[in-house]
Formats: sequence, C-alpha cells, structure tokens
Amino acid sequence: MPATSGRRSAKVSEIVLETHDLVKHFPLTQGILFKRQVGAVQAVDGVNIELRRGETLGIVGESGCGKSTLAKLLTGLETPTSGSIVVNGTDLSTLSQEQVRKARRDIQMVMQDPYTSLNPRMTVGDIIGEPFEIHTDVAPKGDRRAKVRELVDLVGLNPDHINRYPHQFSGGQRQRIGIARALALRPAIIVCDEPVSALDVSVQAQVMNLLERLQGEFDLSYIFIAHDLSVVRHIADRVGVMYLGKVMEVGTDSEIYEHPTHPYTQALLSAVPVPDPTLRGMRDEIVLEGDVPSPADPPSGCRFRTRCWKAQDICAEEVPLLIPRPGHPHPSACHFAEERDVVHATEV
Repeated sequence: MPATSGRRSAKVSEIVLETHDLVKHFPLTQGILFKRQVGAVQAVDGVNIELRRGETLGIVGESGCGKSTLAKLLTGLETPTSGSIVVNGTDLSTLSQEQVRKARRDIQMVMQDPYTSLNPRMTVGDIIGEPFEIHTDVAPKGDRRAKVRELVDLVGLNPDHINRYPHQFSGGQRQRIGIARALALRPAIIVCDEPVSALDVSVQAQVMNLLERLQGEFDLSYIFIAHDLSVVRHIADRVGVMYLGKVMEVGTDSEIYEHPTHPYTQALLSAVPVPDPTLRGMRDEIVLEGDVPSPADPPSGCRFRTRCWKAQDICAEEVPLLIPRPGHPHPSACHFAEERDVVHATEV
C-alpha cells in the first residue's frame, strides 16, 4: 500500500512502519481429545501497508473485515501466521524476544472500549505508570510519579486525581487515561482501534482534537481504525478500505472520499448519512445484496464479487491486484475499477 501525498505531505517522509504480505489465520478444529484442524478463519490475508512519520493512515471497513486483528498484529497482541512487520527499518521477525520487547516500545495502542481496557482494581496513576514498571530503564523509579502527573496533565485531566479509580471517571476521561498510558513510553506510532466508537458525539470531537494536538506536538504516526467513514475523514491523511481480510482500495482522503473507484468503497460511502435533507434526493444509493461471506470460506478470486454488481467471470478466477488503474492514480483491487459519483461523502 504505497504512500501518496496527504494533508501533511510536506513533513511526511520517513517510513516508520510497513507490513509485507501480512497473514493471520485462526485454525478451526474438531474433536475433544484429539483435535484436528479442519479449516481456518482468514482474518488478515496478505495485507501490505506503509506508514510515514507524522502521518495518519485510516483503516475502514465493516465489522469482521479484519481491522482489529490487524491492530493486534501490529502491537504484538497476536503473532502473524506469515509475512513481516518492519518498524523503523527492522523486521521484527528477525529479532530475539527481548529485542522485540524493546522494539515494541515504539508501537503503542489505544483500545476501543474505555470501560474494559482499564484495570478497575488499579488507580489511574498505577495504570498510566505501569509501562515504567515493565520497561524499567525508561524512567528512574523516583521520577515515575512526576512523569505520570505530567502525562495526566498532557491529556487534559487533573494530576491531583491520579489516586482515583477508573469507575470515578466518565467514558471520555477514561479514554484520555488510555491515551496517556499509550504515550508513557514516547512511542513513534500509536494504533487507535476505534478509539471513539463507544463515546458520545460531543466527546468524540474532544478526543479527536486531543489526538491531533498530540500528533503535532510529538510528531506521532497513527494507524486509525474505525467503521465510521466521517470520523476517519476528519483525521486521516490516507485511507485504506478493508473487506474480508484484504485491502480493497487505498489513497489520500480526497481520492477515497471524492473519487472512489472500488465498488465496495462506493457502497460504503453511499451508506454514510447525509445531514442536509436537500441533498438526500441527489444521492446515488448503493444497496448491497446478500451477506458478508464467512472468512473461513471466502469466495475465490475477488472476495467482494458475490455482492458486486460489476462481477464477471474473471472476478471468480483471478485475485485482483491492489495497483493503480488506468486513469486513476491510487491503487484499487478491482478488475473494473472506475469512479462513480456518490454525492454524499463530499457533502458529509
């Protein structure tokens, strides 16, 4: 998924994260005593992404498309079945366990649910300071409390509240605590796995503004995962669209939202609510038929073909490559990629 110019193109240069043919299959087994594998859930299947310093790459798609599994692979919560993850030019698969642990400092994660991602038995100060207990060389023991207070203040909370417990904070405040914890080791990359989906709309805006401010202050790179396309457009420089474990299309925010070429991207944009009622009649709605296939038994060829109005014989026979198509500079994994006006996204 090569990078193209985005809103921060002037400062986007150095590649800090890339994956090569990243695969994660979860085995399906039968039997009680003697289990045997009878299949696999293909959660992530050959994903190539590229993230540059100071850039935000949005990953969008329906539930079950592999977004959260990708996040877990990038942060080390899951081990790839195959493929590689390269951080700052170093392939993590070539490192020892101790070397990987140190390299992972550069990639931290903000979880989706602020109500379950924080240990209810720990104080906020202990939660935010826990990374210092694991990586003891980052901060001397005598300085850790001061650093925790600094982090709490950085995300807009009262440093005097570090002895409180998570249940004493609202959802938006808890997510700020999660962001403070992610910042503790001063990472270069933060993976945000639907960080605002569990929050009220007004609180979502506050958290998004906080993330943008911190990015500018610390030159952070974000992988921002969401199913809400309007949220992603607000923060992303580039956007990758996933379906059944594969990336279908990738481009700058304007390329994806104003000039989508893949039928699945066009269908997603067509489903975005239009707040202005005078524009609703102008909308070219795309209603997908059928259900999302099982990732344990995906269709041959193009995985979207069973729901695509453009599908032809070649779509069942050949997997379309994620490459630029004639007349369209950004990559799209469709044999018949072409722009379609979906009024809509540009007006949301």
